[in-house]
Amino acid sequence: MQGYQLTFFTQQSREHGNTLLAEWLVEKAKQLGIRGATLFTGTEGFGHDGRFHSSSYFDLDDQPLQVVMAVSADEAERLFMQIKKEGVRVFYTKTPVEFGTTGEE
Repeated sequence: MQGYQLTFFTQQSREHGNTLLAEWLVEKAKQLGIRGATLFTGTEGFGHDGRFHSSSYFDLDDQPLQVVMAVSADEAERLFMQIKKEGVRVFYTKTPVEFGTTGEE
């Protein structure tokens, strides 16, 4: 299949409503019928403002997170419509990819 790899970049402390933003993205993908999403944690990084974000033993609130998924063009459109509808502001990358499954079920 042809589609996109979507990667959303956020941090542990960001919320949408009463839900962590990364968890909200994963749950919204599931509700929309997207076949899978993976949540990655990072050790450190910096954002558009140049501020360093990192996780430490005592404070995980600033830990960088990524949500990654492979989606069709239609799935990407539906997900971005939901993000816009909910007023979510999050940095993302959208890369054209080929994806599929090997072997038999």
